[in-house]
Amino acid sequence: MNGIKRREFMPAIGAAAYLGTLAGKAQAEVVAPEQVRLGKTGITMSRVGLGTGMKGRNRQSDQTKLGFEKLVGLFQHSYDRGVTFFDMADLYGSHLYCREALRTIPREKVTILTKLWWRYDSKKPAELPAQQRYKSAQMAIDRFQHEIATDYLDIVLLHCLVNPDWTEEMKPYMDALTEAKQKGRIKAVGVSCHNWGAMQIAAELPWVDVMLSRINPDQVKMDASPEEVIALLKKAKANGKGVIGMKIYGEGQLVHKKDECIKFAQSNGAMDAMTVGAMSPEQMDETLALVAKYPVA
Repeated sequence: MNGIKRREFMPAIGAAAYLGTLAGKAQAEVVAPEQVRLGKTGITMSRVGLGTGMKGRNRQSDQTKLGFEKLVGLFQHSYDRGVTFFDMADLYGSHLYCREALRTIPREKVTILTKLWWRYDSKKPAELPAQQRYKSAQMAIDRFQHEIATDYLDIVLLHCLVNPDWTEEMKPYMDALTEAKQKGRIKAVGVSCHNWGAMQIAAELPWVDVMLSRINPDQVKMDASPEEVIALLKKAKANGKGVIGMKIYGEGQLVHKKDECIKFAQSNGAMDAMTVGAMSPEQMDETLALVAKYPVA
């Protein structure tokens, strides 16, 4: 097979076969999402990203449980629809699936976001020596690049910060990410927050290039009221940070009102982009159709 190993070739064949079954399904009804600038990072990517972390834990998620054929096919389908932003994490176990997708998707055409799960070291990282935390982050960055088979990572976030005073315990991880950024191995660094105090710190901290924040109209799985979150994220944007929304459908609790959720996301003026989980091409197409229905105000 011209030097291609069988185990490398088969996932691509499976993805192609899977995609073949999608031909002709509402192609004209789906409009590619707009390309946006992410704060002052210099990164341009699609307004909508493919999320791969539904019920993500222990290096697996609902998406990875689909298997290589279907998830690789979903990456390709999303890219074919104009989605150039892929949202992953070490915790989700989705790196290897993206690696297979990149056999047919040009690496330079997509923005890859992943997240460092520092809790693999300790739930109380401040109790660990700073050098151990620093080395752990270095090794994680090396592994991420190897798993995805890429020379660089577009965005790497510290995953799920819940401590309002997180900067001291995270400093060794931050230092390692900064070093990788200086060497060109990472384009932008930042945080995903699951705590209001942590969000407030992130919005002001110069180190943070990108914030990933929970936002939807019904305050489901959020850190404060929609009004408070919107105000804070607008402040973060004013500070030059790229802002990405997550939990747009409230981690699945608001799927009965997707129309309202997307209208809210498109009109609140608080974020540059959003990541939305999908389990099938049809679900991705539905989100993209709704985004097209409600252009950014």
